[in-house]
Amino acid sequence: ARELLCELTGAEDALVVNNCAAGLILALSAAARGREVVLSRGELVEIGGGFRIPEVMERAGCTLREVGTTNRTRLADYRDASESISVGALLKVHRSNFALSGFTSEAGLDELVALGRQRNLPVLHDLGSGLLLPPARLGLPEEPTPSGSVAAGVDAVVFSGDKLLGGPQAGLIVGRTEILTRMRRDPFCRAFRVDKGTLAALAATLRLYRDPESAVEGVPTLRAIAEGAEALRGRTAPVAKRLRGRLGEGVGLEVVATTGRVGGGTFPDHEIPSAAMRLTLQGDGDESLSGWAARARTVADPLLPLVGRIEGDGWLLDLRTVLPDEVDALVETIVATAPGGGRAG
Repeated sequence: ARELLCELTGAEDALVVNNCAAGLILALSAAARGREVVLSRGELVEIGGGFRIPEVMERAGCTLREVGTTNRTRLADYRDASESISVGALLKVHRSNFALSGFTSEAGLDELVALGRQRNLPVLHDLGSGLLLPPARLGLPEEPTPSGSVAAGVDAVVFSGDKLLGGPQAGLIVGRTEILTRMRRDPFCRAFRVDKGTLAALAATLRLYRDPESAVEGVPTLRAIAEGAEALRGRTAPVAKRLRGRLGEGVGLEVVATTGRVGGGTFPDHEIPSAAMRLTLQGDGDESLSGWAARARTVADPLLPLVGRIEGDGWLLDLRTVLPDEVDALVETIVATAPGGGRAG
Protein backbone atom coordinates (compact mmCIF):
# COMPACT_ATOMS: atom_id res chain seq x y z
CA ALA A 1 0.00 0.00 0.00
CA ARG A 2 2.86 2.37 0.80
CA GLU A 3 4.55 1.82 -2.57
CA LEU A 4 1.25 2.24 -4.44
CA LEU A 5 0.41 5.47 -2.61
CA CYS A 6 3.83 6.91 -3.42
CA GLU A 7 3.46 5.87 -7.05
CA LEU A 8 -0.04 7.35 -7.42
CA THR A 9 0.59 10.63 -5.60
CA GLY A 10 4.27 11.32 -6.32
CA ALA A 11 5.05 11.43 -2.60
CA GLU A 12 8.36 10.39 -1.04
CA ASP A 13 6.69 8.28 1.63
CA ALA A 14 3.28 7.07 2.79
CA LEU A 15 1.62 5.67 5.89
CA VAL A 16 -1.75 3.99 6.52
CA VAL A 17 -3.72 4.38 9.77
CA ASN A 18 -7.29 3.53 10.72
CA ASN A 19 -9.08 6.71 9.61
CA CYS A 20 -8.50 10.29 8.49
CA ALA A 21 -8.98 11.77 11.97
CA ALA A 22 -6.29 9.43 13.30
CA GLY A 23 -4.02 10.52 10.46
CA LEU A 24 -4.49 14.16 11.39
CA ILE A 25 -3.79 13.51 15.08
CA LEU A 26 -0.63 11.61 14.17
CA ALA A 27 0.56 14.33 11.77
CA LEU A 28 -0.07 17.09 14.30
CA SER A 29 1.58 15.12 17.11
CA ALA A 30 4.69 14.40 15.07
CA ALA A 31 4.99 17.91 13.63
CA ALA A 32 4.06 20.21 16.49
CA ARG A 33 3.35 18.48 19.82
CA GLY A 34 3.71 21.03 22.63
CA ARG A 35 3.59 23.96 20.19
CA GLU A 36 1.05 26.11 18.37
CA VAL A 37 -0.49 25.25 15.00
CA VAL A 38 -1.73 28.09 12.80
CA LEU A 39 -5.14 27.57 11.19
CA SER A 40 -7.65 29.86 9.49
CA ARG A 41 -10.90 30.57 11.34
CA GLY A 42 -12.69 29.63 8.14
CA GLU A 43 -11.35 26.08 8.45
CA LEU A 44 -12.34 25.29 12.04
CA VAL A 45 -14.63 22.54 10.82
CA GLU A 46 -16.48 19.69 12.45
CA ILE A 47 -15.78 16.29 10.90
CA GLY A 48 -17.77 13.05 11.18
CA GLY A 49 -19.10 11.89 14.51
CA GLY A 50 -19.16 15.37 16.02
CA PHE A 51 -15.38 15.67 16.27
CA ARG A 52 -14.07 19.19 15.76
CA ILE A 53 -10.66 20.25 14.50
CA PRO A 54 -9.81 22.21 17.69
CA GLU A 55 -10.57 19.13 19.79
CA VAL A 56 -8.49 16.88 17.52
CA MET A 57 -5.64 19.37 17.79
CA GLU A 58 -5.91 19.40 21.58
CA ARG A 59 -5.73 15.60 21.76
CA ALA A 60 -2.61 15.73 19.60
CA GLY A 61 -0.94 17.91 22.23
CA CYS A 62 -0.99 21.09 20.13
CA THR A 63 -2.40 24.55 20.77
CA LEU A 64 -4.65 26.15 18.18
CA ARG A 65 -3.65 29.59 16.91
CA GLU A 66 -6.56 31.02 14.92
CA VAL A 67 -5.90 33.57 12.20
CA GLY A 68 -8.07 35.61 9.84
CA THR A 69 -11.86 35.60 9.89
CA THR A 70 -14.55 33.10 8.95
CA ASN A 71 -14.77 34.34 5.37
CA ARG A 72 -11.39 35.97 4.65
CA THR A 73 -7.91 34.83 5.65
CA ARG A 74 -4.87 36.29 3.90
CA LEU A 75 -1.27 35.09 3.68
CA ALA A 76 -0.30 38.04 5.86
CA ASP A 77 -2.36 36.55 8.69
CA TYR A 78 -0.29 33.36 8.59
CA ARG A 79 2.93 35.34 8.21
CA ASP A 80 2.26 37.48 11.27
CA ALA A 81 1.33 34.47 13.42
CA SER A 82 4.32 32.40 12.28
CA GLU A 83 6.75 35.00 13.63
CA SER A 84 6.12 33.59 17.10
CA ILE A 85 8.72 31.05 18.25
CA SER A 86 5.90 29.00 19.83
CA VAL A 87 4.45 28.10 16.40
CA GLY A 88 5.34 24.58 15.24
CA ALA A 89 3.34 24.07 12.03
CA LEU A 90 0.90 25.55 9.52
CA LEU A 91 -2.31 23.61 8.88
CA LYS A 92 -4.78 23.91 6.02
CA VAL A 93 -8.11 22.04 6.22
CA HIS A 94 -10.11 21.52 3.04
CA ARG A 95 -13.75 22.52 3.44
CA SER A 96 -15.00 19.37 1.74
CA ASN A 97 -18.40 19.02 3.40
CA PHE A 98 -19.74 22.57 3.12
CA ALA A 99 -19.32 25.56 0.83
CA LEU A 100 -18.22 29.09 1.64
CA SER A 101 -19.15 31.65 -0.99
CA GLY A 102 -19.60 35.37 -1.45
CA PHE A 103 -17.13 37.88 0.02
CA THR A 104 -14.34 35.37 0.66
CA SER A 105 -10.60 34.89 0.20
CA GLU A 106 -8.00 32.42 1.38
CA ALA A 107 -4.27 31.86 1.08
CA GLY A 108 -3.27 29.34 -1.57
CA LEU A 109 -1.48 26.12 -0.73
CA ASP A 110 1.61 27.17 -2.70
CA GLU A 111 1.76 30.42 -0.71
CA LEU A 112 1.62 28.53 2.60
CA VAL A 113 4.34 26.14 1.44
CA ALA A 114 6.59 29.05 0.51
CA LEU A 115 5.97 30.65 3.91
CA GLY A 116 6.64 27.34 5.66
CA ARG A 117 9.99 27.00 3.90
CA GLN A 118 10.87 30.57 4.83
CA ARG A 119 9.98 30.04 8.50
CA ASN A 120 11.24 26.42 8.62
CA LEU A 121 7.75 25.22 9.57
CA PRO A 122 6.08 22.04 8.27
CA VAL A 123 2.85 22.55 6.30
CA LEU A 124 0.08 19.97 6.83
CA HIS A 125 -2.96 19.58 4.58
CA ASP A 126 -6.10 17.78 5.74
CA LEU A 127 -8.02 16.94 2.56
CA GLY A 128 -10.70 14.87 4.25
CA SER A 129 -11.83 12.95 1.19
CA GLY A 130 -9.04 12.35 -1.31
CA LEU A 131 -9.73 11.85 -5.01
CA LEU A 132 -6.93 10.11 -6.92
CA LEU A 133 -8.38 10.79 -10.39
CA PRO A 134 -8.82 14.18 -12.08
CA PRO A 135 -12.31 15.39 -11.04
CA ALA A 136 -13.23 16.17 -14.65
CA ARG A 137 -12.83 12.46 -15.48
CA LEU A 138 -15.91 11.83 -13.31
CA GLY A 139 -17.82 14.90 -14.46
CA LEU A 140 -17.10 16.68 -11.18
CA PRO A 141 -15.99 20.28 -10.57
CA GLU A 142 -12.44 21.13 -9.57
CA GLU A 143 -11.36 19.58 -6.28
CA PRO A 144 -7.95 19.47 -4.50
CA THR A 145 -6.19 16.12 -4.88
CA PRO A 146 -3.43 14.44 -2.86
CA SER A 147 -1.08 14.53 -5.85
CA GLY A 148 -1.75 18.25 -6.24
CA SER A 149 -0.86 18.87 -2.60
CA VAL A 150 2.31 16.79 -2.93
CA ALA A 151 3.30 18.71 -6.06
CA ALA A 152 2.75 21.98 -4.19
CA GLY A 153 5.38 20.85 -1.67
CA VAL A 154 3.21 20.12 1.37
CA ASP A 155 5.07 18.15 4.05
CA ALA A 156 2.17 15.82 4.86
CA VAL A 157 -1.26 15.32 3.28
CA VAL A 158 -4.00 13.41 5.13
CA PHE A 159 -7.06 11.91 3.40
CA SER A 160 -9.49 9.01 3.61
CA GLY A 161 -9.14 5.58 2.04
CA ASP A 162 -12.91 5.25 1.70
CA LYS A 163 -15.28 8.03 0.48
CA LEU A 164 -14.09 9.33 -2.90
CA LEU A 165 -11.19 6.90 -3.10
CA GLY A 166 -13.64 4.03 -2.77
CA GLY A 167 -11.58 1.63 -0.69
CA PRO A 168 -11.88 0.43 2.92
CA GLN A 169 -12.04 2.85 5.83
CA ALA A 170 -8.51 4.07 6.43
CA GLY A 171 -6.51 7.22 6.98
CA LEU A 172 -3.83 7.80 4.35
CA ILE A 173 -0.84 10.06 4.94
CA VAL A 174 1.56 10.92 2.12
CA GLY A 175 4.42 13.41 2.06
CA ARG A 176 8.05 13.90 2.91
CA THR A 177 10.09 11.05 4.37
CA GLU A 178 11.43 13.14 7.24
CA ILE A 179 8.07 13.92 8.81
CA LEU A 180 6.55 10.50 8.09
CA THR A 181 9.53 8.86 9.80
CA ARG A 182 8.70 10.90 12.91
CA MET A 183 5.09 9.72 12.64
CA ARG A 184 6.16 6.06 12.59
CA ARG A 185 8.11 6.60 15.81
CA ASP A 186 5.16 8.29 17.52
CA PRO A 187 3.34 6.05 20.08
CA PHE A 188 0.06 7.01 18.39
CA CYS A 189 1.18 5.13 15.28
CA ARG A 190 0.77 1.72 16.90
CA ALA A 191 -2.55 2.73 18.46
CA PHE A 192 -3.87 3.80 15.06
CA ARG A 193 -2.57 0.92 12.95
CA VAL A 194 -4.80 -1.08 10.63
CA ASP A 195 -5.13 -4.84 10.21
CA LYS A 196 -3.95 -6.99 7.32
CA GLY A 197 -7.44 -7.28 5.84
CA THR A 198 -7.72 -3.51 5.51
CA LEU A 199 -4.26 -3.27 3.97
CA ALA A 200 -5.06 -6.02 1.47
CA ALA A 201 -8.35 -4.35 0.46
CA LEU A 202 -6.66 -0.96 0.19
CA ALA A 203 -3.82 -2.30 -1.95
CA ALA A 204 -6.30 -4.06 -4.26
CA THR A 205 -8.21 -0.80 -4.69
CA LEU A 206 -5.09 1.26 -5.28
CA ARG A 207 -3.84 -1.12 -7.98
CA LEU A 208 -6.92 -0.30 -10.04
CA TYR A 209 -5.87 3.36 -10.07
CA ARG A 210 -2.81 2.55 -12.15
CA ASP A 211 -5.25 2.55 -15.08
CA PRO A 212 -7.93 5.28 -14.73
CA GLU A 213 -10.40 3.31 -16.88
CA SER A 214 -9.98 0.26 -14.66
CA ALA A 215 -10.54 2.43 -11.59
CA VAL A 216 -13.78 3.94 -12.92
CA GLU A 217 -15.07 0.49 -13.89
CA GLY A 218 -13.77 -1.46 -10.89
CA VAL A 219 -14.34 0.91 -7.95
CA PRO A 220 -18.11 0.99 -7.24
CA THR A 221 -18.01 4.54 -5.87
CA LEU A 222 -16.36 5.91 -9.00
CA ARG A 223 -18.60 3.90 -11.31
CA ALA A 224 -21.71 5.26 -9.58
CA ILE A 225 -20.49 8.85 -9.81
CA ALA A 226 -19.47 8.57 -13.47
CA GLU A 227 -22.62 6.85 -14.78
CA GLY A 228 -24.54 9.18 -17.11
CA ALA A 229 -28.25 9.94 -16.76
CA GLU A 230 -29.16 8.24 -20.05
CA ALA A 231 -27.27 5.08 -19.16
CA LEU A 232 -28.98 5.04 -15.79
CA ARG A 233 -32.39 5.55 -17.39
CA GLY A 234 -31.66 2.61 -19.70
CA ARG A 235 -30.79 0.47 -16.68
CA THR A 236 -33.85 1.62 -14.73
CA ALA A 237 -36.50 1.09 -17.44
CA PRO A 238 -36.36 -2.76 -17.39
CA VAL A 239 -36.67 -2.78 -13.60
CA ALA A 240 -39.72 -0.51 -13.81
CA LYS A 241 -41.24 -2.82 -16.42
CA ARG A 242 -40.81 -5.83 -14.14
CA LEU A 243 -42.46 -3.99 -11.28
CA ARG A 244 -45.48 -2.70 -13.23
CA GLY A 245 -46.73 -6.24 -13.71
CA ARG A 246 -46.47 -7.07 -10.02
CA LEU A 247 -47.80 -3.98 -8.26
CA GLY A 248 -51.48 -3.38 -7.68
CA GLU A 249 -53.64 -0.97 -9.64
CA GLY A 250 -53.43 1.52 -6.80
CA VAL A 251 -49.74 2.10 -7.43
CA GLY A 252 -48.43 4.43 -10.12
CA LEU A 253 -44.91 3.96 -11.50
CA GLU A 254 -42.88 5.99 -13.99
CA VAL A 255 -39.22 6.67 -14.74
CA VAL A 256 -38.40 10.34 -14.25
CA ALA A 257 -35.42 12.67 -14.54
CA THR A 258 -33.96 13.72 -11.20
CA THR A 259 -30.68 14.73 -9.61
CA GLY A 260 -28.35 13.04 -7.17
CA ARG A 261 -25.40 14.02 -5.03
CA VAL A 262 -22.01 12.48 -4.39
CA GLY A 263 -22.62 12.19 -0.63
CA GLY A 264 -20.10 11.40 2.06
CA GLY A 265 -19.66 15.10 2.76
CA THR A 266 -18.07 15.83 -0.61
CA PHE A 267 -19.07 18.28 -3.37
CA PRO A 268 -21.89 19.78 -1.26
CA ASP A 269 -23.03 22.16 -4.05
CA HIS A 270 -22.79 19.76 -6.98
CA GLU A 271 -25.81 17.90 -8.37
CA ILE A 272 -25.52 14.93 -10.73
CA PRO A 273 -28.19 14.51 -13.46
CA SER A 274 -29.88 11.19 -12.77
CA ALA A 275 -32.99 9.08 -13.28
CA ALA A 276 -35.28 7.34 -10.83
CA MET A 277 -38.40 5.25 -10.50
CA ARG A 278 -41.22 7.38 -9.11
CA LEU A 279 -43.88 5.44 -7.25
CA THR A 280 -47.18 7.02 -6.25
CA LEU A 281 -50.31 5.84 -4.47
CA GLN A 282 -53.66 6.31 -6.16
CA GLY A 283 -56.91 6.92 -4.31
CA ASP A 284 -57.70 8.08 -0.78
CA GLY A 285 -56.82 4.97 1.22
CA ASP A 286 -55.16 4.88 4.62
CA GLU A 287 -51.83 3.81 3.16
CA SER A 288 -49.04 6.39 2.89
CA LEU A 289 -45.82 6.64 0.95
CA SER A 290 -43.91 7.29 4.15
CA GLY A 291 -45.27 4.04 5.61
CA TRP A 292 -44.28 2.12 2.49
CA ALA A 293 -40.81 3.65 2.52
CA ALA A 294 -40.40 2.80 6.21
CA ARG A 295 -41.34 -0.84 5.61
CA ALA A 296 -38.82 -1.07 2.76
CA ARG A 297 -36.08 0.22 5.06
CA THR A 298 -36.89 -1.99 8.03
CA VAL A 299 -38.65 -5.13 6.78
CA ALA A 300 -36.19 -5.80 3.97
CA ASP A 301 -33.09 -7.98 4.21
CA PRO A 302 -30.94 -6.18 6.83
CA LEU A 303 -27.99 -6.38 4.44
CA LEU A 304 -29.99 -4.76 1.61
CA PRO A 305 -32.34 -2.15 3.08
CA LEU A 306 -34.08 -0.10 0.40
CA VAL A 307 -33.57 3.62 0.94
CA GLY A 308 -35.29 6.14 -1.31
CA ARG A 309 -36.60 9.65 -0.82
CA ILE A 310 -40.05 11.20 -0.86
CA GLU A 311 -40.54 14.31 -2.96
CA GLY A 312 -44.06 15.74 -3.16
CA ASP A 313 -46.48 12.88 -3.79
CA GLY A 314 -43.84 10.48 -5.11
CA TRP A 315 -41.34 8.00 -3.66
CA LEU A 316 -38.15 8.21 -5.72
CA LEU A 317 -35.81 5.25 -6.07
CA ASP A 318 -32.56 6.18 -7.81
CA LEU A 319 -30.73 3.02 -8.90
CA ARG A 320 -27.34 4.74 -9.26
CA THR A 321 -25.90 2.86 -6.29
CA VAL A 322 -27.78 -0.40 -6.89
CA LEU A 323 -25.45 -3.12 -8.19
CA PRO A 324 -26.68 -5.53 -10.90
CA ASP A 325 -26.81 -8.48 -8.49
CA GLU A 326 -28.98 -6.45 -6.09
CA VAL A 327 -31.82 -5.75 -8.56
CA ASP A 328 -33.77 -8.92 -7.76
CA ALA A 329 -33.70 -8.14 -4.03
CA LEU A 330 -34.81 -4.56 -4.75
CA VAL A 331 -37.80 -5.76 -6.80
CA GLU A 332 -38.85 -8.31 -4.17
CA THR A 333 -38.58 -5.73 -1.38
CA ILE A 334 -40.78 -3.24 -3.23
CA VAL A 335 -43.39 -5.91 -3.99
CA ALA A 336 -43.37 -7.48 -0.53
CA THR A 337 -43.79 -4.15 1.26
CA ALA A 338 -46.28 -2.59 -1.21
CA PRO A 339 -49.69 -1.54 0.17
CA GLY A 340 -52.01 -4.49 -0.14
CA GLY A 341 -49.12 -6.74 -1.20
CA GLY A 342 -47.95 -7.44 -4.70
CA ARG A 343 -48.28 -10.30 -7.14
CA ALA A 344 -45.91 -13.27 -6.96
CA GLY A 345 -43.04 -13.21 -9.44
